[in-house]
Amino acid sequence: MQVKLKLYLKLIETKRRDTKKLSRKKRDPKVGTGKKPKGSDRRLYTDENPKDTVSIKFATPADARATVAKVKKINKPYARKIQILTVGEQRAKVMGKTEVVAIFKKAKESLKKAHERKKKKKV
Repeated sequence: MQVKLKLYLKLIETKRRDTKKLSRKKRDPKVGTGKKPKGSDRRLYTDENPKDTVSIKFATPADARATVAKVKKINKPYARKIQILTVGEQRAKVMGKTEVVAIFKKAKESLKKAHERKKKKKV
């Protein structure tokens, strides 16, 4: 009787382990799909495509200027460029770096003006 009970408990334990493994494999695709699977263990800020990442430096005004130059050169949509500059601006603002904040704001304004000029040109 005890042997049967032990075998039964062992069988249940292995089934639990197997179903957990299967459910994890189904939920977390290795390649980024743009969607977070329901019940996934994946964190919110994981970088699924690190090749696409633009690093933002804002420790000094020179770093901020370099970041602005990089953002203006990259081949990304206008909204993405504004988003990158806004992140830099907000981080610098929290750290109290007013000069760096001004650099990012000025860059955003110049990007907006250039974007508006392009829009007018097309119409």
